[in-house]
Amino acid sequence: MTLLIAATIALGLWIDQTFAWGQWAVNILAWGVFALLWKRSPAAGRPALLACLLFATAGEVFLSLAWGLYDYRLGNIPLFVPPGHVLLFWWGTRIAARLPARSEWLVPILSLPVVAWLAFTGRDTLGPLLFALFVGCMAIERGRRLYATMFALSLVMELWGTWLGNWTWHASVPWLGLATTNPPLAAGAFYCVLDLLVVRFARGSVVGKPGLEAERRLGPRGDLQDALVLAPGADELGAQRQAARSEA
Repeated sequence: MTLLIAATIALGLWIDQTFAWGQWAVNILAWGVFALLWKRSPAAGRPALLACLLFATAGEVFLSLAWGLYDYRLGNIPLFVPPGHVLLFWWGTRIAARLPARSEWLVPILSLPVVAWLAFTGRDTLGPLLFALFVGCMAIERGRRLYATMFALSLVMELWGTWLGNWTWHASVPWLGLATTNPPLAAGAFYCVLDLLVVRFARGSVVGKPGLEAERRLGPRGDLQDALVLAPGADELGAQRQAARSEA
């Protein structure tokens, strides 16, 4: 699934921009891959997939159509965008599960000087607010590796999509009177908020389900993320593994 999802995102954006029929083709492709992911996911993980789809749709409507931070090339929200968020989220959980302990802090450490420089030069005065939002997600949630992963992964996708011309961020930020780049370096903060909402929803959906708790406890190296239920920090994963060894 990982390679399929990566190809769907990378090639899908290129197809959408290159061919007149591209957007409809990518709509069908993205929803088809989403359906395959849904089918292959355990029942316990499907609420998180659905939550991500719904939150992403609402977020796109607000950020693009209401707030006007960016526009898609045809002035719409392409139908492939909501399932695309789900695919990116799933891909992020796979990467996050394999990050070394505490390596997630490298992302904000390396990003901060660039965010500060862009703000100081006046090119991206929205950046500090988005960066603070990102750090806030990192500070209040256990799934820090997921948020760090999504911050970096979404930036790569944003750079690809804006370079191709699939969407464009406005230089002037409506309502706030701030400036930003195309894309903002810290645009991943919006993806982190999306993932925070999904993770919290997923946590609420597993309360009182002993079978699912057992699946999470016994899964190696964050297999619970394969189920898209939670994205735990390194300490939590270590405790789960130790518990599994003790029971064995």
